[in-house]
Amino acid sequence: MDPRQDEAEALMAALTRGERGALARLVTLFGPGLRRYAAQALTVGSEAEDVTQEVFLRAWHRAGLYDPGRGSVAAWLYRIAVRICIDRNRRGRFRRFVGIDAIAEPEDEAPGAEATVAARQRLARVRTAIRGLPARQRQAILLRAAGGLGTAEIARTLGISAGAAEQLLVRARAALRATVDREDHR
Repeated sequence: MDPRQDEAEALMAALTRGERGALARLVTLFGPGLRRYAAQALTVGSEAEDVTQEVFLRAWHRAGLYDPGRGSVAAWLYRIAVRICIDRNRRGRFRRFVGIDAIAEPEDEAPGAEATVAARQRLARVRTAIRGLPARQRQAILLRAAGGLGTAEIARTLGISAGAAEQLLVRARAALRATVDREDHR
């Protein structure tokens, strides 16, 4: 077992006892990854902070429901995040997406500015391509990229087998590669 998981397990036990310091440490350990995941999974990325807070609020209230036999603390927290993001997206809380094209180009004439703009535009295309993936593929790729979860943790988070999680990742990567390559050659 990895040391981070050992610490997370101990923190969950402390959380069950109502120790607020344990919650603060869980936020430190998992908050940044959860925030990154939510920012990409939500139709309105600016709600990522709200989702992250909601994940930890639910973890605080439901700490006794965590079962280490069903997966890691990370998988449990990300499972909560996946569900909250799905609910928020379903409720239709989306506003018009302002893409990279709506932002004025920088006035910076320094060497490398064009490369920076090109990289940002490519990133915008990748983000758009991610939003175009089927829901399960999008969840899997975001859990890997934004959450840093391994295949086994992704499988537990999504409630599927490790093989199915790997297939989702393979399909998502292939679809992203094809979409971005097609856009790059236009």
